[in-house]
Amino acid sequence: MDKKLIEDLKKKLKAEKTAIEKELETFAKKDDSPKGDWETKYPNRENGTMEEEADEVQEYGNMLPVEHSLELKLKDINSALEKMGAPSGSNTYGVCEKCAKPIEEKRLMACPEAKTCLKCNGN
Repeated sequence: MDKKLIEDLKKKLKAEKTAIEKELETFAKKDDSPKGDWETKYPNRENGTMEEEADEVQEYGNMLPVEHSLELKLKDINSALEKMGAPSGSNTYGVCEKCAKPIEEKRLMACPEAKTCLKCNGN
């Protein structure tokens, strides 16, 4: 794979990683046990009415799947960055994890953290 393309994809991944971490920081705190885990903060508004407390519970419940989705995306980005940084003989970035064929460049440009080629992604 072209070195310039890899550098461009690495920049894109790092920018996306930063953006996701900033978004997570708005409603969650980093918890490194297990590594890469985030915990949604429970809204802590004191002296509220029952309705306000119910809203807090609902807000917390609504943020849990968002946190989970962003964590998974971040995990994929970190995995792609690790593969890019591996020694050249063991670098598996851009190689489908299912069929071991190269992932299409168009797919990587659209989704640089992709783990599978288009054919295997559909299966």
